[in-house]
Amino acid sequence: MEDYIGLSSQQKEQQLTISRTFMTRVFSWMFMALAITAVTSFIFAANASLMDILVSEGRLSILGWIVMLAPLGLVLLLSAGINKLSPTAMILIFIAFSILMGMSLSFILLAYTGASVALTFVVTSSTFGIMALLGYTTKTDLTKFGSLLYMALFGMIIAMLINYFMHSSTMEYIISIAGVLIFTGLTAYDVQKLKRIGFQLENGEGTATKLSIMGALTLYLDFINLFLFLLRFLGNRR
Repeated sequence: MEDYIGLSSQQKEQQLTISRTFMTRVFSWMFMALAITAVTSFIFAANASLMDILVSEGRLSILGWIVMLAPLGLVLLLSAGINKLSPTAMILIFIAFSILMGMSLSFILLAYTGASVALTFVVTSSTFGIMALLGYTTKTDLTKFGSLLYMALFGMIIAMLINYFMHSSTMEYIISIAGVLIFTGLTAYDVQKLKRIGFQLENGEGTATKLSIMGALTLYLDFINLFLFLLRFLGNRR
């Protein structure tokens, strides 16, 4: 691995320790966020009065629209403010993001059967775990692979916008397949990228916390998007 060039064995071991600690924090934040999202989704889906806050007369209420759109705003805030926000502020924003995502995903628990959601979660977790392990252990540089995946992601987003007006079931099926493949690949790429970031870190608590939050956000989005695209194939509507 190129990051090892020019380092003594003692320096390598020290950086490996920092990198492992960093990756542990990344996955800890990610799992915490997924747990918050899952609990929030269940609470809202199981409580009709809470869902009435988000939906009015079969349509999203003003608050419902805010809940649906706010996560994107918080992602942009975290990305743009990484150098200005304090570690504590980033943690609080990340938690707020997880709660809002849980509120918006609560509709899924109402639209699909519990068994199919659980099955999709297991498949997503297994796929994510395998690709994360691959990304962490592989000696192959996935940089070019990742660049192609992000280009494909951009193209898929355009296709989704077009299909929003076309309402083509065939295109939707193709987009779903592409989504599964893209986010499966991005999981491996992002884990390898984060491993390299961790290896290049120095012992700075504030910086490490900020980067671990951003890393957790990246992997969280990979997991959620993979789950949502797989749900289109494995989910059974009520």
